[in-house]
Amino acid sequence: MKTTFIAILAATTMLAGVAHAEEITFAHGANPGNPRFVAAEKWADLFSECSGGEHSVTVAPSATMGDDVEMLTSATAGVINVSANSQGAMSQIVPEIGLLGLPFLFQDLPTAWEVLDGEVGEMLDERAQEAGLKVLGFWDNGIRHVSHVSKTVPTPADLKGMKIRTPPDQMTVDIFESLGAAPAPLAFSELPTALQSGVFDGQENPLVNIHSSKIHEITPYITLTGHKYESTPVVAGLSWWSGLDDATKQCALDATAQAGEEQRQAVREASDSLIATMEEEGVTFAEADKAAYQQATQSVYDKYANKYPDLVEALRTAAKGQ
Repeated sequence: MKTTFIAILAATTMLAGVAHAEEITFAHGANPGNPRFVAAEKWADLFSECSGGEHSVTVAPSATMGDDVEMLTSATAGVINVSANSQGAMSQIVPEIGLLGLPFLFQDLPTAWEVLDGEVGEMLDERAQEAGLKVLGFWDNGIRHVSHVSKTVPTPADLKGMKIRTPPDQMTVDIFESLGAAPAPLAFSELPTALQSGVFDGQENPLVNIHSSKIHEITPYITLTGHKYESTPVVAGLSWWSGLDDATKQCALDATAQAGEEQRQAVREASDSLIATMEEEGVTFAEADKAAYQQATQSVYDKYANKYPDLVEALRTAAKGQ
């Protein structure tokens, strides 16, 4: 009888622990097959394990909790806890984060990661906290290229009048206005329908996003413009974050870093391998005249250098590894 009582007591204690485990929501907008989707699942496993089962993580992918702007609003309001979000949406809250997308700022992904993991990332976190968000780290959203429904765009002249979808990011809008296109922001989740209905002639994204969302099936002409870089800031609602003990906070930071390392490498590998894969699937690729594109977008640098002179200069210096 004693053994049975102890066993029942132990089982009851375990069930009580499970019942009181805090359930948190990690939301993002990526579809299955995207490195962000995989990394979010990894984050959930790492965080739950590190916190000793005190937190149960529900991952809400594919914009099921709203678009990126809505997810950021939900995080600040405590509706969700964590989001792997977008640079464009975050720039509406922390304008300086948009500077990471200055045209042709980073020559490769490792350079961008080094900058984000240093003082620049810390500064952006400080600004985000002022707006009710805690930056846990920066995952990757790749170097971006242009896809079109019917042609390649190797020179800026080829973009003239092109109706192109952009994220809700003023930097991207400015870049394509300087190139003579007609840009308009739209939530990523609405993009395939908008392309199919003819609202846009094309769009711009890293290859991994284009492929995982099957946008290349609608816009099978891709020009490797490499016009800008975008990060994937992983953010927590500050009200939730502030209520965590130090050990749990470290679990969240470690999970972000570890899952992020794999996510970054997956984006890098996909960037190297997807051209051949997509060519087999019917995509036509073209190289862009980078010198012409850089010259055409110089006015964008001038605009932001006037507004944020010190930060733009610091970013250019850091991007050059100086």
